[in-house]
Amino acid sequence: MRPTSSDGAGNARLIVILGALVALGPLSTDAYVPGLPELTKDLGASASGAQLTITSCLVGLAIGQLLAGPLSDALGRRRPLIVGLTLYTVAGLLCALATDVWVLVALRLVQGIGGAFGIVIAYAVVRDRTSGAAAARFFALLMLVTGLAPVFSPIAGGQLLRVTTWEGIFVALAALSGVMLLASLLGLPETLPAQRRHRGGLRAMGPVFRQLLADRVFTGYVLANGFAFAAMFAYISGSPYVLQDIHGLSPQAYSAVFAVNALGLVVAAQLSGRLVQRTGARALLATGLSGSALGGLGVLVAAVSDAGLTPLLIALFVAVASVGLVMPNAAALALQEHGEHAGSAAALLGFSQFLVGGALAPLAGAGGTGTAVPMGLVMASLGCLSLVVYLMLTRRQSGSDPTGAADDRDGLKAPAAT
Repeated sequence: MRPTSSDGAGNARLIVILGALVALGPLSTDAYVPGLPELTKDLGASASGAQLTITSCLVGLAIGQLLAGPLSDALGRRRPLIVGLTLYTVAGLLCALATDVWVLVALRLVQGIGGAFGIVIAYAVVRDRTSGAAAARFFALLMLVTGLAPVFSPIAGGQLLRVTTWEGIFVALAALSGVMLLASLLGLPETLPAQRRHRGGLRAMGPVFRQLLADRVFTGYVLANGFAFAAMFAYISGSPYVLQDIHGLSPQAYSAVFAVNALGLVVAAQLSGRLVQRTGARALLATGLSGSALGGLGVLVAAVSDAGLTPLLIALFVAVASVGLVMPNAAALALQEHGEHAGSAAALLGFSQFLVGGALAPLAGAGGTGTAVPMGLVMASLGCLSLVVYLMLTRRQSGSDPTGAADDRDGLKAPAAT
């Protein structure tokens, strides 16, 4: 049965809202990345200390997802989301008032926890409404909306730095979060009815997570996705110094490079959405992980050999664009057989992304601002590790790909009873 025009309008509105919620994570880092060198000087911090403001936000995004997943499975999707967005907005305003790097690090942790609720609940809503290839296509559409954040946020951040300081960027993020809060209140329906909710809330978190992690294939998809995502965050954390301090790009030129790479990610995600019905998500995921590994190795070779700016930019583009194939397909495959615990499964998926990224992102600046080798080494290692994990853990005995089925080619459908 084909969706009606009113269904199509509702789906479009839902995609925009969910995409904006997922984009809150990238926005939290990308928008103020061009201001990192200025922030470092203003707060009298080291490069690694300033990068910890990215790390603490990523850790908050990781921890917050572990809270948001079980809570949304027990209480529904809307109430936890409203609390999370409110926390993010308040923390963002306080970030703009910070005068010490360690205070900013702490506030960014709180901000990340608030933003995590939007990410988990957006993914859980998709799984509440879709499965199989339809879910993979929906996740690809989310990345079209989400991809606008890394395309435009560094450009906007670079332009904002012409008229304001890095503090003003945090005020803008808080204002945007407030708009998203209002949009969620008015336009996001509850997708988890009371009869499908799980009792226990946070008390049930341990047993549910143990059940999910006991699934070797699920764990493989989670880890492969997390390592590839962390490789991209090593680029986000290290590239301001590599491209601005070493290669002499201005904040505005750096923002343009950042936007081109993000656009490559968006295009790859949309190609994935068009191809997944024919090729299956596993083939697209393998291609993306291979590109992440090759791109990371290219960055390392360019840095070690001092090959110059052009080879480095090409390798960075390949590494970042490949993530557009990784994320929607890894999410669809990981959540495919765990619809009864969609919130908790989405929480583990996001937790792996932001915890690994947050833990390893500072290593990209371990050599100071005068060398790109640490960034290349981290990106190459994580890209290769993601591919190895995928090959070792994710193939079931049957070798089937549930996302290649043709039973849901009309798009959204009601979830199976649980």
